[in-house]
Amino acid sequence: MSNPHPLAGKRIVVTRAREQAGVLADALAALGAEVVQVPTIEIRNPESWEPLDRAIRRLEDFDFLLVTSANGARNFLARLKACGRDASDLAGLEIGAIGPATAAELEQAGVEVDFIPQEYRAEGLLEVVGNRDLAGKAFLIPRAKVARDLAPRALEAKGASVVVVEAYETALPAFSPGELDRLLSPPPDMVTFTSSSTASNFAALLGENRAKEVLTGAAVASIGPVTSDTIRKLGLAVAVEAKESTITGLAEAIRAYFTAQRASGR
Repeated sequence: MSNPHPLAGKRIVVTRAREQAGVLADALAALGAEVVQVPTIEIRNPESWEPLDRAIRRLEDFDFLLVTSANGARNFLARLKACGRDASDLAGLEIGAIGPATAAELEQAGVEVDFIPQEYRAEGLLEVVGNRDLAGKAFLIPRAKVARDLAPRALEAKGASVVVVEAYETALPAFSPGELDRLLSPPPDMVTFTSSSTASNFAALLGENRAKEVLTGAAVASIGPVTSDTIRKLGLAVAVEAKESTITGLAEAIRAYFTAQRASGR
């Protein structure tokens, strides 16, 4: 009979933004883990909504809307409403969402998503639209202030025009003196990273040496290949990478990892 609590006795750090950590924290706790929330990222509104609002006012000029995160979806939808528009104004666009969580945010608001790539990252979105004739096509991409430029560059190389607008920004949260050390004592068995920002911010908050020290005895779990690349660039090893780049996929990969460890007597 399978163990209903394969993570019992394991101390696992969740580094997602506080308001988004619940789903992963709850999934791990249900599997028996002691979950420690150390949010290394804070989601903030952009300094100005004007660039996004301006793009929303001229939605008719675009052929595609590409939404690359649930945060981007939420803030795009909020500004759509603030500008006096709704889901029906998106009917003329072909809409791509980078993964199921992003698609769910859009669909809950009545926005029909036309495609979700098999690979939940920029490369996947490009695979879906990359074989089409994109000359003269216009793309709107609402996203984080700092993000990879792979998709916009590749689309422009195919003759498309791309408008990238800031829908939110990520920042380092503030911790009181000694708070991080308290949260990370006793040392965790695993630290989870759900984006490149959570990983690089973990190193920035602790200092690279202290981060390596904390992670020497802990397994590192990553949500997908882009995040894993960032973790490795920080000089850290990745013990677990989700097969599907979703929170459910990550929780399943962590369960499988500790189940295999127990089976081998570690």
